[in-house]
Amino acid sequence: MTSVVVEPVDEREQVRAVARRARSAAVTLRRLTRNQKDAALAALADALESAVDRIVAANRIDIERATANGTSAALIDRLTLTPERIGSIAGALREVAALPDPVGEVIRGYTLPNGLQVRQVRVPLGVVGMIYEARPNVTVDAAGLCLKSGNAALLRGSSSAASSNAALIEVMREALIASGLPADAIQQVPGQTHDSVSHLMTARGLVDVLIPRGGEKLIRNVVDNSTVPVIETGVGNCHVYVDEHADIDKAIAILINSKAQRVSVCNAAETLLVHRAIADAFLPRAFEALRGAGVTVHGDAEIVARAAGSDVAVVDVSDEDWAAEYYSLDIAAGIVDSVDDAVEHILRWSSGHTEAIVSDSESVIQRFVSGVDSAAVMVNASTRFTDGGEFGFGAEIGISTQKLHARGPMGLTELTTTTYVVTGDGHIRT
Repeated sequence: MTSVVVEPVDEREQVRAVARRARSAAVTLRRLTRNQKDAALAALADALESAVDRIVAANRIDIERATANGTSAALIDRLTLTPERIGSIAGALREVAALPDPVGEVIRGYTLPNGLQVRQVRVPLGVVGMIYEARPNVTVDAAGLCLKSGNAALLRGSSSAASSNAALIEVMREALIASGLPADAIQQVPGQTHDSVSHLMTARGLVDVLIPRGGEKLIRNVVDNSTVPVIETGVGNCHVYVDEHADIDKAIAILINSKAQRVSVCNAAETLLVHRAIADAFLPRAFEALRGAGVTVHGDAEIVARAAGSDVAVVDVSDEDWAAEYYSLDIAAGIVDSVDDAVEHILRWSSGHTEAIVSDSESVIQRFVSGVDSAAVMVNASTRFTDGGEFGFGAEIGISTQKLHARGPMGLTELTTTTYVVTGDGHIRT
């Protein structure tokens, strides 16, 4: 009897093979017209809605596994796909289709004294790799934004969403084929071990850019160890500063919306700073509202003292609290003596994501806006608005907290680079 020899699987070569296929697909994508891309996005949206039962069934496998593993309620919320959420995801694809196509846009153009015509034109990046945790909606958002901007997408989600991501990608690839486009424009990176992530991070020359999206540990690993260029997204240690000139009703509404509307997202507020001059009037109402929302306050000594007699849950704050992205109904809180003190605190502890000020003083607002150094600053508005969809991008591929190439919510424009097209008439340089 002849024995069968099973060859070992070379995971590195598997990852590089999908990257090569993505590179080939990218050549096709960069030449597509807007009408072709928009029609494909509509087909993807229709396909997702038609496959709701199939996607929800796959997602249920991930939810059951996460529950059995003791995953927190906030992370399970990020992982969950309902028919309504799938409908919203499909709707975001249609919104992306309706947006202007950035590819081919002339950034600047001029004619030199020698007659040469110079144009700087937007072009796709090429092959975009995404490494992300939970949140299977990112799978569709990333694929849709990459398609519209003419890029091939290599998607490496976390093992916690493996079944959901596989179903979503399968549905989208089927829709691409039906649209006459290469299925390899959207691919799932093979492998569920950390090795496959490492292989993607070192596929320089095959992958043009990597975008990590998730917790601090994941992002730091990609930034520190990737040989592929990285657009760094950041964790969201977001602050709400209530100034002495704030409208208290507005401040309460902004605080509760920023903190408690959805705690499992990066634009949820994690720290409240209150000017001493408004503390007497604001804090009793703030404690009542936070208690009603089920929020635990991690307060400095003065906050803890002022909370005595209220029913709000309060504990002493620590340095870990000031630095935390909670993903839970917790908020750090402190009293400051001025807007400058608030800015100083934020510069020390912020992750550079989003800060909000509530104030009716234009001079204070300008001092705050010019002082903090974050990707987004909200003036009399909730931190929850830092979002590609809310900014009119249709969806986002991530929120960058770095300063090169892209900063803040990243949409279609941020997934392009530029080419200089120089046109002459037999010109030679002398």
